[in-house]
Amino acid sequence: MPTGTLFLIPTTLGKTESNNTIPEEVLRVIRSLDVLYVENIQSAVKFLQWVGDTKPEYQIDFYSLNKKTTAEEAHSYLEPLQKGKNAGILSEAGCPGVADPGNLLVKMAHNRGIKVQPLVGPSSILLALMASGFNGQQFAFHGYLPIDKKDREHKIRLLEKESREKDQTQIFMETPHRNNEMVKSILNAAHPESKLCIATDITLASESIQTFSIEQWKSVSKPDLQKRPTIFILYWK
Repeated sequence: MPTGTLFLIPTTLGKTESNNTIPEEVLRVIRSLDVLYVENIQSAVKFLQWVGDTKPEYQIDFYSLNKKTTAEEAHSYLEPLQKGKNAGILSEAGCPGVADPGNLLVKMAHNRGIKVQPLVGPSSILLALMASGFNGQQFAFHGYLPIDKKDREHKIRLLEKESREKDQTQIFMETPHRNNEMVKSILNAAHPESKLCIATDITLASESIQTFSIEQWKSVSKPDLQKRPTIFILYWK
């Protein structure tokens, strides 16, 4: 029996009334699936309601896929695919496996010869890089920086040094409720000539993407980033 296909399904980066980021072909795939691996079932159901015309919730098999999912659980999740069913990993926001759970199941699918098909959709990381004006040929994504203020500022200095030595754009993020503290740390630790792009609420009506030198950031009015999804990009060249 041929195996099914594991689709990697990006989702919107926030609540939008109209669809400005998800291609119609991706919506068609979502509407065809009755097996979904999701980080949070409640938010996944809300997204399916936004998509519309999907299979009824009670007909969909939801599997919880997050940082607590064990390897044994992930192995068992592949059973529907091995029986020929198509299934999808549904991101919370953006792309599965990119600053989001999913890579473990994808790795196991490859090991078992199951076809993996990524679908087109928004990535806050790449969209922010595109809009930053920084080097898009050489860049690195570092996820979350240390929570401790001293450790965080030390890491910022290391990233800045690496940016200058390698001509490398440094991309990172923070838990939304700590965004304003991250800005303070960057302005305190980074060199005045370094450039910082702050990209917030990407693709939403409240979107804000601004690039200034650290020296300029200290003199301009700063956006309130409290509880707003934000990507930070640092570049010194």
